[in-house]
Formats: sequence, structure tokens, C-alpha cells
Amino acid sequence: MTDTTKTVNKVNGYIVPLAIIGILFFVIGFGVGISGILIPFLQNAFSLTTSQSYLVTAAIFSAFVIFGAPSGLLVKKLGYKHTMLIAFFVMAAGMVLFVPSAHFKSFPFFLLALFIGGVGNTILQAAVNPYVTIIGPPQSAAMRICLMGIMNKAAWWIGPLFLGMFLDIHNAKLEDVTLPFYLVAFILVALGIFIYFAPLPEVRATGEDEETDDTAQSITGTKTSILQFPHLLLGILALFVYVGVETLPMASMLDFARSVYPQSDLTGYAKFVPIGLVTGYITGILTIPKILSQTVALKLVTILGLTFSAMLIFLPGSIGIYSLGLIGFANSLIWPSIWPLAIADLGKFTKTGASLLVTGIVGGGVIPLIFGVLADSFKGANAVSSTQNFQNAYWIFIPCYLYLIYYAFAGHKIRR
Repeated sequence: MTDTTKTVNKVNGYIVPLAIIGILFFVIGFGVGISGILIPFLQNAFSLTTSQSYLVTAAIFSAFVIFGAPSGLLVKKLGYKHTMLIAFFVMAAGMVLFVPSAHFKSFPFFLLALFIGGVGNTILQAAVNPYVTIIGPPQSAAMRICLMGIMNKAAWWIGPLFLGMFLDIHNAKLEDVTLPFYLVAFILVALGIFIYFAPLPEVRATGEDEETDDTAQSITGTKTSILQFPHLLLGILALFVYVGVETLPMASMLDFARSVYPQSDLTGYAKFVPIGLVTGYITGILTIPKILSQTVALKLVTILGLTFSAMLIFLPGSIGIYSLGLIGFANSLIWPSIWPLAIADLGKFTKTGASLLVTGIVGGGVIPLIFGVLADSFKGANAVSSTQNFQNAYWIFIPCYLYLIYYAFAGHKIRR
């Protein structure tokens, strides 16, 4: 019996801890999902270019590369539960900073508030993702992460809808951000207090306790550094690419919809990508590992992602816009499959490896920002419709999915 099984059996299974972690994944999704409406809102409020507006996602995700490794140190020092508690208070501080940002009408101040919220998100991700991965049997890790993904992506949709109750994209007033972000900060503090009292057991991966686990040496061999695990390092790049192509559809959906249907109410389009993602997660829950292994699932969905990206680029905008939802479906099983494959066999290096893997999440800020720069450059160089400018910029999907296909078929197998 593994350390994980022994620990979890003491609390009669891992259903209750997973339910609690599901709430945390909802919060993570909400924090990212609000960028979908903040991008066009701040773009109108500050008269930003497309590339400048995507600094919103860059500010959120840059925290992952800066605080990814330190977050791992927090987990090693304090454990998963207390690290989650700290994450909520940091995220709440970021939300409160939106109020003075609006008062001073300062876009850089907004970016700072988003960055601090991103720091909290980084700390939370470093704790919850390995926790879900190792709390149960390894072969069903992707299924558990799919369950968490439903909570996460539901919040991607609810985030813009919640802010849409307070913020008007077409008539942007900075003072409107005060009430919603005070509410979000209050909820985050309340959740932090809840986590402190919640029954969350500490868990350990097989081989993580080198001194007490006889299997540790067989897992890690003679390796003395986390940099000696190629499948992890390639997995970091895979996660970087993946989070970029996962975030881009959500971050750009409203902008792309506005280019296709300039006079329409855009709020409804925010649900396309989350619906695709949640549909994919349900598919993963039903098929992994009973019908599909985590590896086979990753192969299939990466190929689908490449196919749907081509549809987005080449079909007319009024039809291609639905491809963003299909890309969401393809993306759904990539994250759940990368995590268990990338941290497999790390033994005593598991927490360190997980924190480095978290740094790959910065791709969610970098790739949308590159997309924004491309969209602006096409706008200046070509006398074509704004819809075509977006579709030209969506070519960034192609090399990303090609690398993910490589990792699915070969990269995750490289151990030396």
C-alpha cells in the first residue's frame, strides 16, 4: 500500500478532499475567466491597441514563471493545505488593488493588481494540481483532473457573466470595478478561512520519502537533480504551449466575435469555449481509464486541436467562430494528461517537479500576447477585414499543436 493510500484511507477515501479541491479549481477558473471581459473593457476605457489589451493576460500569467519555483518551496515547507490558505489571501489582495487602480485611472496599476492576483493563482496551482494527481491511483489521475476541470472551466464562463453585471464593455467606466472586486475579495478571504478548517489530508507521491520508502531508489535511480528528468522538462514546454492555446480562445472570443458581428450583444459568445471544455471533460470522465489510457487520449485530442485550428483559420468567420468551441473540446484532455505523464516517476523530486511544471502556465500570458501583436501587425499591413486579421493571427495555433502532438507520441517517454 502506498503512502497516498494509507493517508487517504484515514479520512475514509478521497471524495471529500476532492470536493473541496473542486471549489478551489472553480476559484482558479474565475480568476482567469475574468480576463475575457477585462480585455475589451480596459481596451475601451484606456483606448488600448489589441496587443496592449493582451497585457492583461500577460500580467496574470507572468506570475507563474516568477513565482512557480518559490511556490514549490512553500508547499515543501508548509504542506499543501497551508499553501492553499496563503494563496487565497494573496489573490484577495490583488482583487482589492483594483479599486485604487480605478481611482487613479492607471492601466499600469491595473496590471500590478492582476499580477498580484496571478501570484496567488500560481501558489494555488502549485498546491492543488499535484494534490489531485497523487491523491488516488495514478492510472485514473486524468479522470480526477477532468472532474476538477469541469469546476475550473465553469468559472471561466461565470467570471465574464458576473463582471458583465457591473461592467459595460461599450460604455467603459473605471469606477464600475469597485463593487464587483470588493465582492470577489471578500469571497476569497472567506474561502481561505474555510480551507483552514477543511478536512484536507497531506498526501505524498510514491517514493517521495526517500528515507522511509523502499521503492524510492528504484524510481529515481542515481539521479541527483530535477533537471535529469527529460520527460518533465519537455512537459514544462508542453504545458507552456498548452495553457497558451487554452487561454487564447477564451481571451480572444469576444474580440473575434466583435469583428464578425460588430453590432451584436457579445456576452453570449463567452460560453462557447467553456461548453467545449466541459463537454470534453465529461468525455474524459466516462472514458479514462476504462476505454482510453491517458496517453491515447492525449494523442487523439492533440490531433483534433490541430484540425479544428485549421478550420478556424480557413472557414468564413461566421462559421469559424464555432471552431473556438471545438478547440476548447480538444484542449479539455490535454492538461489532465500532461500532468500525470510529466510528474511520473519523480519520487522525492515530485514537489519540486510540480512547481517547475507550474511555471509553464506562463504560456497563457505569452501566447495570447504574441497573438495580439500579430493581429495588430496584420491590421497595419493588409487592407483586409478585421475578421481576416484575427484569422491570420490564429496561425499561432499550428506550431503549438504540432509540439503537443510530439509530446503525446514521443516526448513523455524520454527518461534519459
